[in-house]
Amino acid sequence: MDGMQAYGAGKAGGAFDPLTFFRQPPTILRLVCWLFSIVIFGCIANEGYVNRPDEIEEFCIFNRNQNACNYGVAMGTLAFVSCVAFLALDVYFPQISSVKDRKKAVLADIGVSAFWSFVWFVGFCFLANQWQVAKEEDNPLKEGGDAARAAITFSFFSIFTWAAQAFLGFQKYKLGADSALFSQDYTDPNAAPGAASEFPAYAGDMEAPANWDLAFDASAGYQGQEY
Repeated sequence: MDGMQAYGAGKAGGAFDPLTFFRQPPTILRLVCWLFSIVIFGCIANEGYVNRPDEIEEFCIFNRNQNACNYGVAMGTLAFVSCVAFLALDVYFPQISSVKDRKKAVLADIGVSAFWSFVWFVGFCFLANQWQVAKEEDNPLKEGGDAARAAITFSFFSIFTWAAQAFLGFQKYKLGADSALFSQDYTDPNAAPGAASEFPAYAGDMEAPANWDLAFDASAGYQGQEY
């Protein structure tokens, strides 16, 4: 029974092993996504605004389109927060005793990962397009070029890391859906004392076979048995 698993995790109540946790592919991918979001956010926030020598006000390096820089900074920040939130959920996931709650967590992971893959696809196309049409006279000193290219590159990589995260989540969901050891109404008995048993008592009527006619006389003991 110790080997039973639901949606990629065993029974609730087990000890948390940090070494095993950080070696798991979903955790590694989550950390990679987290790192990429920091790079994108940092590159645009720190070096994504430039100006001409005769100007004081700084403009977005991506064709002076503020929407491009705002998109990159906002998405990088939100992706960072999302990664932290789901890392915390990954740590807590083995402690979830209800299979229904585990299913909801896995589906949320798939949906959010697929959403971020799409968001970074849009972001990559947007930033790459604005960088391509940017005018050289708007940045004659060519400041922030490396940062802009890094933001575009890691936006592209993020498409695949988040898509891979969604794929791993789908595999976890399929593993839980196909599992014959757990039912959708299963709740870990360790989490709720007095919970209903998985195996309800037999409530049927116990009747003797109809072709047995047992005759018993209390005064004379066992009399006979006819077939």
